[in-house]
Amino acid sequence: MATARRKVTAKARNRMAAAAKPKPKARARTAASAPRLPRYDELPIRAGAPQGAAWGVFGDADELGTINLLTPRSVIRAAAEIRTGRVFALNLPLNLPDPPLYGRGALRHHVFPLPNAEFFTDDYLDNFYPQCSSQWDAVGHIKHPVHGHYNGLPETEVTGRGGGGTHLGIENLARHGIAGRGVLVDAARYFERRGKSIHCTGTDAIAVKDLEAILAEQKTKLRPGDILLVRMGWLKSYLESDQKIRQQVAQTPNAPGVEGSRATARWLWDNRIAAVASDTPAFEAINTQGMNELLHPHLLAFFGMPIGEMWDLEALAEDCAADRRYTFFLTSAPLNIPGGVGSPPNALAIK
Repeated sequence: MATARRKVTAKARNRMAAAAKPKPKARARTAASAPRLPRYDELPIRAGAPQGAAWGVFGDADELGTINLLTPRSVIRAAAEIRTGRVFALNLPLNLPDPPLYGRGALRHHVFPLPNAEFFTDDYLDNFYPQCSSQWDAVGHIKHPVHGHYNGLPETEVTGRGGGGTHLGIENLARHGIAGRGVLVDAARYFERRGKSIHCTGTDAIAVKDLEAILAEQKTKLRPGDILLVRMGWLKSYLESDQKIRQQVAQTPNAPGVEGSRATARWLWDNRIAAVASDTPAFEAINTQGMNELLHPHLLAFFGMPIGEMWDLEALAEDCAADRRYTFFLTSAPLNIPGGVGSPPNALAIK
């Protein structure tokens, strides 16, 4: 009997010790956690939504789209990309391109002394188009020609559509802020090493296989929530061109860029990209003589994925080529324009 009691006591002691050990806390699902997303081929999740549309994935009233992937946790991880402290501003001067593209007017900047305050000057802008230079496209910038706006919002509720609505404007990005891990895909250097240069009047398109080959050569791996920057070399070619070529670029909207296809949209979604930008006027390649599909409706209207255009990636690309590191911390603070459909990015890459 005494032996039996000792055995019971030993078991009890083991149970007590096990109970005393701290148990791992269950991972709470919070707004800070990155949402689990369906694959592209599983879209839509909302009945009646078009194929490939992420409507309802981030909530039925959502206006941020894939910017929801920039969670506090992803921002903290992205901060680890800062190692040298080198800062690269990614914004062109507001007076470039010159002449402005797509029929926009030229910016006029006025500086004047303040009345009765001889030591002070002030200034203002006339004819300022927020998408005249480096820019973000807000989600409401474009709709799908058949299926309409992101998340199925009615026309009357979307900014600038004549019904008095203000939804899907740039202020959503401005209030949230954009901060995360940036990844540069230096397509221009990749093709230059193969004897091919991109010209600003061309219509070269890079496909998914090209993007993957460039990332592989750079030894760069994508992570959910990345902000993807694609350098085509358009800006370098444009800045080296004379005024006659620049006039041609302003009058004919052809431009090189990423292939505007469903395959590209699938790749961006399945890689959980939060936003995209490039040094070209439209991110996707534009060919007025032979285009079958646009990428803008897939990204803006179906995913709510912001598109950056005409970003100055030259100095950043030089630095990435020098240290062979193509990732960095990226911040962007669009102008808080209620109901605006675009804004300068005010973007910084910090390495």
